[in-house]
Amino acid sequence: MEKSPPQIFNRPLVRQRRARSAANFSDFDFLHRRAMEDIIDRLETVKRDFPQALFDGAGGLTAMLTPACGVGAAFSMDSAAARLDGAHAGFVADSERMPLRPQSLDLIVSLLTLHTANDFIGALAQARAALKPDGLFIAAVFGGDTLQNLRSALYTAETEITGGVAARIAPFAAIQDFGRALSRAGFALPVTDVDKVSITYRDPARLLCDLRGMGETNVLARQQQPLSRAVVNRMLEIFAASGGRETFDIVYLTGWAPHESQQKPLKPGSAASSLAAAIKNQS
Repeated sequence: MEKSPPQIFNRPLVRQRRARSAANFSDFDFLHRRAMEDIIDRLETVKRDFPQALFDGAGGLTAMLTPACGVGAAFSMDSAAARLDGAHAGFVADSERMPLRPQSLDLIVSLLTLHTANDFIGALAQARAALKPDGLFIAAVFGGDTLQNLRSALYTAETEITGGVAARIAPFAAIQDFGRALSRAGFALPVTDVDKVSITYRDPARLLCDLRGMGETNVLARQQQPLSRAVVNRMLEIFAASGGRETFDIVYLTGWAPHESQQKPLKPGSAASSLAAAIKNQS
């Protein structure tokens, strides 16, 4: 029997945080808007049509789509109803349990939702199964060095004041892990790349405000006692003293549902000439 994935994140709490942020989300969507602009650039480059497309977590940002994206019918999905886009047909569903018919979509886009999935590979596999052959999947997720400076400041402050640390900031996967996950989920031609966004906060408290406004505060399954005011104030002091600069790594995952027309990698040993011979001919 296959083991269930560890429950790192509290999925009901994820929905709650997203719903709470919905009313003023447009004041804090700068990273989501940046990611959507990048995804639109990718769609415009592909130069093909996507008659049936699903956007998970994009909300009103689907209004940014251009005719050059080739998107026909666009459907919205979100775990929180308040974050759905009223301009498009939409439904509430969890990214880990998408109620989608097999081979029903030409395009699936996930906008900064999957970094809190407990079964990341399972979620990717569901998306692949819902795509028609040669359908496209694009996801933007937080990964890598995201919030590394805030994490360091928090651990230092908590150690100084309480003598220990507790997990309060979610772990973020490395770009290599995302690439392997795409392959394991069955995607063809998997590609990953990262946009490193660096922001300087003159007022460190603004970073915490931004995280609340995005709906990206602590959603770990094991919740700790709230931080004391002394720890928070010390954390902000340390963060400011280090330069007040924070990093957000937006990792992009691209993969295609397998199709016989797609380029296939060469089988081992099938090359017409050896690497040694190629090097020799160049010398």
